[in-house]
Amino acid sequence: MTSTSRIVSRRSRGLAAAAASLAIAGAVGFTGITAGTVPVLAEAVRVEAPQVPSFADVVSNVTPAVVSVRVKARVDQTADGAPGFGFPDEGFGNLPPDHPMRRFFREFRGFEDRNGGPRAERRGPARPRPVAQGSGFFISEDGYVVTNNHVVDNGTEFTIVTNDGKELDARLVGKDERTDLAVLKVDSGTKFTYVDFADDAKVRVGDWVVAVGNPFGLGGTVTAGIVSARGRDIGAGPYDDFIQIDAAVNRGNSGGPAFDLNGQVVGINTAIFSPSGGNVGIAFAIPASTAKQVVEGLIRDGSVARGWLGVEIQPVTKEIAESLGLKADKGAIVANTQDESPAKKAGIVSGDVIMQVDGKDISSSRDLARVIAGYAPGTTVDMTVWRGGKSESVKVELGKLPGSSTQASAAPGDSAPSSTDTLTDLGLTVTTADDGKGLVVTGVDPDSDAADRGIQTGDVITAVNSEEVASVKDVTDAMDKAAKAGRKSVLVQISRDSANRFVALPINQG
Repeated sequence: MTSTSRIVSRRSRGLAAAAASLAIAGAVGFTGITAGTVPVLAEAVRVEAPQVPSFADVVSNVTPAVVSVRVKARVDQTADGAPGFGFPDEGFGNLPPDHPMRRFFREFRGFEDRNGGPRAERRGPARPRPVAQGSGFFISEDGYVVTNNHVVDNGTEFTIVTNDGKELDARLVGKDERTDLAVLKVDSGTKFTYVDFADDAKVRVGDWVVAVGNPFGLGGTVTAGIVSARGRDIGAGPYDDFIQIDAAVNRGNSGGPAFDLNGQVVGINTAIFSPSGGNVGIAFAIPASTAKQVVEGLIRDGSVARGWLGVEIQPVTKEIAESLGLKADKGAIVANTQDESPAKKAGIVSGDVIMQVDGKDISSSRDLARVIAGYAPGTTVDMTVWRGGKSESVKVELGKLPGSSTQASAAPGDSAPSSTDTLTDLGLTVTTADDGKGLVVTGVDPDSDAADRGIQTGDVITAVNSEEVASVKDVTDAMDKAAKAGRKSVLVQISRDSANRFVALPINQG
């Protein structure tokens, strides 16, 4: 019996059912009905298999372009094959003569012969050792391969294993930590089967995806699933915008592609959520649009040059939006502008909400980071900011993203305050800062909204609704002004540990 076959048995009940069974029997060839028995269908009925989508055509077309990536790193070794620890051949570093670790290192690294006498360490040449194994795919017929940065990181030798088992040497073209992408190149003169990136803007939640890769070193393996979500932020980096899929992805799939049903790459499998370490149906892929931009930069320059604005930003919550008179909780609010940054030179200040860049709506602080990173350094962009209850246009010439973030200005001094005042409506006690700029929080009512929103003793209130404050009267005046404008909360700018942030506090306290 085939999987598309089934045996049908029916029992008649009553005269009407028996008559119906007789009719069926005549059609399919019953042997007959005997008195007192129930007619039984004795012949198999074959049922046509329903027409369901098959991934076979997609898989057969794309698998020649998908590869396994093997990475080796050079590890300092002794002649006995044990890893070196970086200790000098004589003296064992700073270990004292009677230190018990001396004996451990002697025995482990072969500093003593079998008779217990000292001998010189026999060092062999550095030997490459396997350190990583992942997946990748060709994006050009001349041998460019895309994979993850974390697959090739710290590697010195790279081997590409094709779908038909051929092993090819590759070199590292470039890598980008911020997006976890890397490009390798096979220089063999062979024309390779390659795949293209899709327009992931057209990818919808619920669309089919096919993941191909090298899980657990097994070689070409295919799994299928759907797009579970878009725009996932998993805390991997400043440009998180992952596509979540439920196709089975495991260790070794990193760097492998997720295809749509047209055989185009919609994402690069990078991470999984797994309490157990294995697949639980939650995997994350770098969108094709991000990958394409980064890969082009790596191939062209060996690195990625990103635009730099030079601001510290935070999301616009509903409370913050209401306190500023914004209709929607969108955009990115500037907590601080870094010294000598393009933003500072253009006049962007703390409290500005960046709403658009070159006419593109900014939905969140994460969205702003991605958009700015997509511009080349030196590009001039037109920004729409919300400032003082209205929108303004600001032109900014972007700089080049530095290797590390510039530190914000120093926090106010932490000398003990001399006297305190109370902001009853906010549940705070404060005192004027030593330099006269802002109010130092000296106490927080544990039952207040300020406590719920994370305000702590030692925080410095520097502004309320974008107006600098140096006294309790400045705060109460700003609150009265907001209340008259019909707002239910005020936006309080807090400085802590050399960083600024904004907190919306209700003003309708009893």
